[in-house]
Amino acid sequence: MARIILTAQVENSAKWETMFRTHGELLRSMGTSVTYFATNDDNEVALYAEPPNLDHWFAILKSPDTAAAMAVDGVKRETVKVFVLDKEFRY
Repeated sequence: MARIILTAQVENSAKWETMFRTHGELLRSMGTSVTYFATNDDNEVALYAEPPNLDHWFAILKSPDTAAAMAVDGVKRETVKVFVLDKEFRY
């Protein structure tokens, strides 16, 4: 299973969280049933998900529906960064 971290700057993190919580159907369409996230006072957000299919997840991320949702949420689209956690360090 893949592990994804997505970060972005938003216009207002409190508004973003309220609106983000309305996108359950869109997030389920990405193949996930839970997304972990955090916000901070600098209007930055970080999300963590474990999608079963990376290609499908990225296709939905790049879709017009996701772009529209991000616009409503106040995501500064040019700041979105995605990290696929593909390395491991056990100690």
